Amino acid sequence: MTSAPTSHKIRRALISVSDKSGLVELGKALADLGIEILSTGGTATALKNAGLQVKDVAEHTGFPEMMDGRLKTLHPKVHGGLLAIRDNPEHDKAAREHDIGPIDLLIVNLYPFEATVAKGAGFEECVENIDIGGPAMIRAAAKNHASVTVIVDAADYDKLLGDMSQHEGATCPKFRRKMAQKAYARTAEYDGAISNWLGAVIDSPQDKADAFPRTFTVQFTKAQGMRYGENPHQQAAFYVSNEKGVDASVSTARQLQGKELSYNNIADTDAALECVKAFAEKPACVIVKHANPCGVAQADTLQAAYERAFLTDPESAFGGIIAFNRELDAVTANEILEKQFVEVIIAPAVAAGVEEAVAAKKNVRLLVCGEWPADATPRYDFKRVTGGLLVQDADLALNEKFEVVTKRQPTDAERADMMFAWKVAKFVKSNAIVYAKDLATIGVGAGQMSRVNSSRIAVIKAGMAGLDVNGSVVASDAFFPFADGLLAAAEAGATAVIQPGGSMRDDDVIKAADDKNLAMVFTGMRHFRH
Repeated sequence: MTSAPTSHKIRRALISVSDKSGLVELGKALADLGIEILSTGGTATALKNAGLQVKDVAEHTGFPEMMDGRLKTLHPKVHGGLLAIRDNPEHDKAAREHDIGPIDLLIVNLYPFEATVAKGAGFEECVENIDIGGPAMIRAAAKNHASVTVIVDAADYDKLLGDMSQHEGATCPKFRRKMAQKAYARTAEYDGAISNWLGAVIDSPQDKADAFPRTFTVQFTKAQGMRYGENPHQQAAFYVSNEKGVDASVSTARQLQGKELSYNNIADTDAALECVKAFAEKPACVIVKHANPCGVAQADTLQAAYERAFLTDPESAFGGIIAFNRELDAVTANEILEKQFVEVIIAPAVAAGVEEAVAAKKNVRLLVCGEWPADATPRYDFKRVTGGLLVQDADLALNEKFEVVTKRQPTDAERADMMFAWKVAKFVKSNAIVYAKDLATIGVGAGQMSRVNSSRIAVIKAGMAGLDVNGSVVASDAFFPFADGLLAAAEAGATAVIQPGGSMRDDDVIKAADDKNLAMVFTGMRHFRH
């Protein structure tokens, strides 16, 4: 038997938190409302040091804390106080017989297990940071949310006090239900982190870890609903990772203006931003259409980088996504809006005047993502397949040590352009061919079943844009299985090629390059992007 949701006034709260953010202020607010506070360990000390009246849980239960704090809240007077159904005669009788008083509010955040693992702590320290009492109390309170309020996030303290203010010291059923859902999400996330960690740890003297555990648990939080997904007949929503410390990304970006981002906007903005992150030495611009870079350039100014990126493929740039690696200035912003229709502009920051300029095009989405570290944080990539999930390390490596395999050595200018083209090719759908000259793309061939066709398409697109392929370099995301793709590049006027190598016909390809007086380097690393 369960009672209908009610709004009992909160008279007793149990507070036990690892994160002390806002703790004292919350404690004072609850004390001012005449609420009895139960607490443990460091939380109780912090509240007492602030001059608040606090009753230790050990005093409340009549049972001492022991075993280095492992045993303190696992007691019937705690769990009975959380689980007892209010106005249930049998529960009321049991509570009176065993002197179990109700606990109306539980405020708990858990031992910092995830942070302990993240800092590289040893096995024993990680185990000691697995919370037992906290999740047990949270689950008990959340189950009984018809009467008990549970808070697991310091960010919800003000919401709690606001709801109590509106309901004369009680909380409303809707708020309790929402907090209960959040509580179960937190314990699921916590248990998942522990499961992933234990699943990855292997039995070895060095206590090393296998990156991929037997079971894999991830959790995401809904950031926004969407009008539709990839196509109008598909429903969709955008979820962001609960993982802490995510680098500047579309998931963490702040939208300054414009319509709500669509499903395809988010996917394309991610592609553009991740590509532009590969360029650090100079201002860079990446224009993406349908998840592929259609124009990329570096220059001495952001405006020049944009102009050169746009020239690669003005036709495809229409309705594209534009990403920058430097603060966006008003001059560049105005030129974009004068020159083309754009869906999204994203940059680490925006200078004075940019928001005013973009405001003239109210539908343009303007995002700022903040600066990113020089070295990307290792992470996983996921690809959903029917009935399964493919998980891999994100492709963050970029081999910059080239092996020259042809008779002719590349010039310094060719080397610079090859490195540039190699970075771009990493973000083009395979089969990928990129022509570049003077640190700008002049032709991009993407997503073809044949590598030679990607090469031909890149040349065709360069011609359509009125760009000269002569003297350019070519990057291929994977090896040339035959010499035909390389020969197509040579016939178009390319003078140097960068590719991973590794084909059983490498000797034939090298000979073809020598016959055409091309310089060619092998990277020993491929970058398929399906």
